[in-house]
Amino acid sequence: MAKAKKSKGGTPATVTLEAAGVPFTLHAYEHDQAAASYGGEAAQALGVDPLRVFKTLVAEVDGALTVGVVPVAGQLDLKALATAVGGKRAAMADPAAAERSSGYVRGGISPLGQRKALPTVLDASALAHDTIYVSAGRRGLEVELAPADLLRLTGAVSAEIGRG
Repeated sequence: MAKAKKSKGGTPATVTLEAAGVPFTLHAYEHDQAAASYGGEAAQALGVDPLRVFKTLVAEVDGALTVGVVPVAGQLDLKALATAVGGKRAAMADPAAAERSSGYVRGGISPLGQRKALPTVLDASALAHDTIYVSAGRRGLEVELAPADLLRLTGAVSAEIGRG
C-alpha cells in the first residue's frame, strides 16, 4: 500500500480511504484527556457497542513490528498474534517505536495510512459485523467501514487474536 500524506483537514487514514474509493463514515467526539481507555471512551462517546469498536495495537513478533486490531472490550492475545503471522514470540512494542513506525500518536494509531506498512491481523470477530469502527488517525476521531475493506486496504489477515 502506498504511503498516504495528510491532506488539508484529513489524516493519512482518511486520505487512504478516499484514494481507494472506499465508503466510510467519520465520527468525531470530544476527547477527554483524563479517559482511562481511548477505545472505551470512543465506544461510550459514540454510543456504539464496544464489540464493534476496535483498537489498533502495535506489537513485536520475533523482533518485527506487527499490528493487531481487536475489540476495545477485550485484549490482544500476543501468542495468537504471533501464530497468525507465523511467529513464535510476541510482546507489546515500545510506545515510541509504535508512534515512529505508524506516524500516529498513541490513542490515535489507525491501521490505515501508517507511515510504514506492517503485517496486520484483524480479530475474526470483526467479520460478524457489517461495519466496524477504528481510529481515523487522531484521538477523538473514528472511521466506520466494512471489515472486508479494512482487510483489503491493510493487506491484513483475519484470525482469533482477541480475548476477554
